[in-house]
Amino acid sequence: MRVKEEFTEAQRRFGLLSFYDKFEHIVILILTALIAVFIVFAIWNLALKIFLSIASSTFDPTNYEVFQAVFGMIFTVIIALEFKRSLLVAAERQHNVVQVRTVILIAMLAIVRKLLILDVGHATEELFALAAAIIALGAVYWLVRDQDLHGVCCYLEGCGVAIPMNSARSCAIYGLSFAGHRSCLASC
Repeated sequence: MRVKEEFTEAQRRFGLLSFYDKFEHIVILILTALIAVFIVFAIWNLALKIFLSIASSTFDPTNYEVFQAVFGMIFTVIIALEFKRSLLVAAERQHNVVQVRTVILIAMLAIVRKLLILDVGHATEELFALAAAIIALGAVYWLVRDQDLHGVCCYLEGCGVAIPMNSARSCAIYGLSFAGHRSCLASC
C-alpha cells in the first residue's frame, strides 16, 4: 500500500513541475535507467571474468596485472553507482542540479581508478599529471565542502542551548559543538 501512496505523491509533484522541469526529470530518469543497465552488465562482466579466471586456474590475485584489472573494473562500477546516485538526488528534487561536490568526488574516483591501473614504471609524466589533478580537485572540494551545511545548529556545551549559525565552521570558530542541520533540530 505504501508504494501506491508514494507513486501517487510522485505523480502529484510531477504535475506541479514546469515544462522544462518535466523534461529535465524525464531525461534524468532515462539516464538513471541506462546507468543501472550499465552497472548490471559491468558487474556481470566482472563476476564472469573472475569466475572464468578461477576456473581456468590462471587467477593469481598477487599478480599486479590481475590486481590492476580487477580493481579497475570494481572502481568503474563504483563510479557508475556514484553517478547514478547523484542523478537520483537531482530527480528527487533535493537539489535542482547535480552538486559540484558530487561531480568532484566522481572525478577523484576516476583518477584513483586510473592510478590503480597505471603502470607506474612507464608513465612518470602521467603520474605527475594525475597527482596535480588530485591536488587541484582536493582544493576545489575543500573550497565547496560546506555548500550544503548552511543553516546549522551549534550546541553550547553545559547549557543545553542550540544556537543557529551559518556553517559548521562557524561553530568551531566560536568554540561550539556542531549539533546538526537547522532543519533537523526543532530547538533552533
